[in-house]
Amino acid sequence: MHMDENQAVLLTEQVGTVLTLTLNRPARFNALDDDLKDRLLAALQAASREPSVRCLVLTGAGKGFCAGQDLNQGDDLRPEQVGETVRGSYNKIARLLYGMEKPIIAAVNGVAAGAGMSLALACDLRLLGETSSLRLAFSNIGLIPDCGATYSLAHLLPRGLFLEIAYTGRAIAAPEALRLGLANRVVPDAELLTETTALAASLAARPTRALGLTKRAFNRSMNSTLEETLEYEAYTQEIAASTADFQEGVAAFRAKRQPRFEGR
Repeated sequence: MHMDENQAVLLTEQVGTVLTLTLNRPARFNALDDDLKDRLLAALQAASREPSVRCLVLTGAGKGFCAGQDLNQGDDLRPEQVGETVRGSYNKIARLLYGMEKPIIAAVNGVAAGAGMSLALACDLRLLGETSSLRLAFSNIGLIPDCGATYSLAHLLPRGLFLEIAYTGRAIAAPEALRLGLANRVVPDAELLTETTALAASLAARPTRALGLTKRAFNRSMNSTLEETLEYEAYTQEIAASTADFQEGVAAFRAKRQPRFEGR
């Protein structure tokens, strides 16, 4: 087990091959200031390169997952500066969450609002506590959804439903989030981290390269024709077939035993 508490606004803990990143500004409901964004980006970059990390969990300390951008930070709110913040920070975080070829699970405790909801949506899977909620709150301050939210929700929701949620900025309670496909599971609040870490451990024990290639192929298919998708599946399948985990999977199947995947 490795714990790094030098980075106070972001806690990192690795147990086995599962890395948990905890947004740690609970007094501000984990609102994203420059320091937290910088540390989150650096932690994601490091995790993407670290072979001992085979699954990530993203969660928040205290009573909320993330309240979005910290509007009390005194940032320069000139239009060009807002655009630069999105390009230089949020877009980089979103690209890593969407593109990292490892499973990423959001454990959404309490409210995920604004960019906090965007962060949860950019993860591969979402587990919500029974009293958790999602709120695309950007319109409440005259902004548009960012950090990839328009991309993720365009693929998750019908147009009218997305626009209604974006226009109104209303809260989506956990049961509705599950019904709409915005959550994979809703669990009792007290069991959220236990359930999430158990799922993460099970995914980390699976063939990591194949899972990463699956994510890559899915992302590409979002903007591809059927023919392009079929060819890319063949291309990525050839890569998957070159892995040691594939050899182990076939050997275990033939021997009628459980496979022991090593993520290579």
